[in-house]
Amino acid sequence: MSATSIIRARDLTKKFGTFTAVDRMALDVAPGTIFAFLGANGSGKSTTIRMLIGLLRPTTGTVEVDGVDVIAHPRRVRDRIGYMGQKVSLYQGLSLRENVEFYAGLYGLAGTELERRWGSLCERFTLGHAEREKPEDLPAGIRQRAGLALATLHEPRVLFLDEPTAGVDVRSRSVFWELIQDEAARGVTVFVTTHFLEEVEYCDWACFIDAGRLIADAAPETLRREWSDGYRVTVDVPPDARAAARAALAGPGRTLDETADGLALRTATLDAALLAALDRLAHGAGARVAIEQPAMTDVFRRLLAAAAAAAGKAA
Repeated sequence: MSATSIIRARDLTKKFGTFTAVDRMALDVAPGTIFAFLGANGSGKSTTIRMLIGLLRPTTGTVEVDGVDVIAHPRRVRDRIGYMGQKVSLYQGLSLRENVEFYAGLYGLAGTELERRWGSLCERFTLGHAEREKPEDLPAGIRQRAGLALATLHEPRVLFLDEPTAGVDVRSRSVFWELIQDEAARGVTVFVTTHFLEEVEYCDWACFIDAGRLIADAAPETLRREWSDGYRVTVDVPPDARAAARAALAGPGRTLDETADGLALRTATLDAALLAALDRLAHGAGARVAIEQPAMTDVFRRLLAAAAAAAGKAA
């Protein structure tokens, strides 16, 4: 990627004795995007994040965040980023408002500027009712929202979120991702790890890591195209309209089969022409159309199998 990358790492390596946790990693993250960093437990995700934010010194390699050399100036980069881990860093025994004032002090925020920033966050994150509550008394979903609000209090250009939705219910996860998308819409770059592979749908880019090495680095749609059987589209249509439906849906890279109720289509991508044809069938021929998207879990499974096969050949 070009010099416009807001996060850039080259040859990033971390060894603990003879064990290599991260192996010659290269990363580029474009500004204002939501970048998913994915992998199984022990794959090197958390080690990588700790190097990117200056908490862990690499064995070799270079890393820059927002134009700052993280290895040379770790404290300077921490002023420019926000960080939130799986365990939200809210101090028990203090109210949420007292936590806000504590974190604000770390960034030199006080007075009217603090009130302006926190007032806006409090409204956007729906936290006004929780200000006087202690973190240990709050539901997990509200604690997560509060943690994200505090991570953005100093208006960082980059947010690092390490398993931010772990341990919260499905509804809270959905609300949390709406807030993340809002931050990206405001120009913030979001670097996020997650165990919930379906959350990749919210992201602009996905990077998979296995045994400390990158095994995929592309837009989610590109990964689906290269590492799945593609989209499955079922079209329930009357027998007298099936020949016309088949002609409308035929095209390069598409496979059509007869079913008891109509047609089943396999396609690598859902381009505009195909979607228009499906819409015409649904509204003109009275067809019932259902689209099944390739699951990212299946994509990840195939990526891991390919990585294991490649490692076996190398050995």
